[in-house]
Amino acid sequence: MTTTSAAPTVRTRVADLTAAQIIPRQEGYLNDRPKDVAALARLRRGAGRDAAAIPDLWHLVDTGPLHIRTEETRPLSEQELIRAENALHTALTLWALHQQSRGVRMHRQESHNRPTGLGAAVRRLMPPSEIDEPVRKRLIRAGTAADLTTLAQRLRDIIVLLRRADIPLDYGLLAGQLYTWQWPGGADTVRREWGRSFHRWQQPAQQPGASTAATSDNDTTRPADTDKDAS
Repeated sequence: MTTTSAAPTVRTRVADLTAAQIIPRQEGYLNDRPKDVAALARLRRGAGRDAAAIPDLWHLVDTGPLHIRTEETRPLSEQELIRAENALHTALTLWALHQQSRGVRMHRQESHNRPTGLGAAVRRLMPPSEIDEPVRKRLIRAGTAADLTTLAQRLRDIIVLLRRADIPLDYGLLAGQLYTWQWPGGADTVRREWGRSFHRWQQPAQQPGASTAATSDNDTTRPADTDKDAS
């Protein structure tokens, strides 16, 4: 008996497209490829800003695959396209800010044993078995944003903290959540996901001589190089 897989949702398409654009740029950046270093420098200028306000970034945020029709995908409506484009722009620019001057991969796909959703990442900023109220309130404040631009600005503040601590994030997952956020009732859905992710994180048992949780991912590619990020 032949079975066919279900058509991907728009949220899934946005998440997959985001990861597909980040992964090669991330590897290029970590290997000091000038084209990717320059692209990140330009992308991060858009972090926390409306996508339509920065036409200079349009060629760096490739929305073309959203228009491709296949047997498994349908044409997207105008509202779906706008929200997908907004989510892709926001996720890519926040990742570029996150990756700045970091020698490890700041985009990391979530897995069962290694949660890298936003809630889990924020929880990792806190001491084991303690709740850091100022940090928790940053997540809550992001969750109460009235629109996507405000949300992006508040997420930007969180991303700066994650970058300092070398804590990665699944930007494909985040992009999908940013897409959902823009629909009626979507903010409630995403807040629940962030809360679940926050409580899902469990501090790993510390081994003698092991590094802190923030740097225990064992994904160092090269030492951080701040000179190339001066722009």
